[in-house]
Amino acid sequence: MLPVLLDLKFVKIYTFGIFLVLAFFWGCFLLWKNIRLTSFKEEDIFDGLFLALGGGLFLGRLVYVILNFNKFGFNVLKFILINGYPGLSLFGGLAGGLIVLHFFLLSKKSKVVEVLDYFISPLFLALAFGKLGSFFSGAEVGTKTKFFLAVRYTGFDGLRHLTPLYEACLFFLGAYLAQQILFQIRREKYSQGTAFNFFIWYFSLVYFIFDRIRSDRLYFMKQSFNEMVAGFLLLTLSFYFLYYFRSSVIVAITGVVSYLKSYGNKTFAKIYRAAKQNIARRKGKNSASDQRSKGK
Repeated sequence: MLPVLLDLKFVKIYTFGIFLVLAFFWGCFLLWKNIRLTSFKEEDIFDGLFLALGGGLFLGRLVYVILNFNKFGFNVLKFILINGYPGLSLFGGLAGGLIVLHFFLLSKKSKVVEVLDYFISPLFLALAFGKLGSFFSGAEVGTKTKFFLAVRYTGFDGLRHLTPLYEACLFFLGAYLAQQILFQIRREKYSQGTAFNFFIWYFSLVYFIFDRIRSDRLYFMKQSFNEMVAGFLLLTLSFYFLYYFRSSVIVAITGVVSYLKSYGNKTFAKIYRAAKQNIARRKGKNSASDQRSKGK
């Protein structure tokens, strides 16, 4: 792909770095737009955001180093020099950012669950731009495929899945859905924290689906770390949503059953009428043939 967007000899502008800037800018812009709808102090929210970014970077790096301990060991320089020894765990980064933001909001005596809902759509948007950067720079590479949608990466043999591009498209969709959920929360149709729970469920779903077509997988005890974490969160939140929306689910199931029942009754009635008409026509033909035979 295109790791270096522009080489000015004295400085190189990297593609992934440009998309990270775009992710930060558009994520902050959407967060600012969301916070303007509330009575929260903008300076407090953005202070929490910057602290969360630091916490996310630290824990994301720490999780990656632990899972690749044979490559890093106890070398602190390898941990710090992320350019020379790249690698982050996205699950670890999200967890680190959430932990730091949680304690920061508690220190400001803010309702953590209420505030987090306003971070979700900006977070999805930032992730989408980050994944686009991973695709165009070649930072993330898919596995080999014969699928018609494929690309050839420099330094890798064969055609590869467009894994980060698929994820970027789904994260853009997630940003739109999360924004709609936020508006429903503001109208009190959903409870506070629904957007946050949706983020965990949706993010886990995306990673659970696409982790197997990713070439740079993280492993824990010979099992995919991302797949294990995503599967656990996905299963847990699926049960939560089934319980939370149980009334809607029951109504939907009842409606489907009623529709199938009425459709079956209508189909049976049509078949029964058609059968009666066929029998009547046959009887009519038989009686007509009998009368002709008697006339002869």
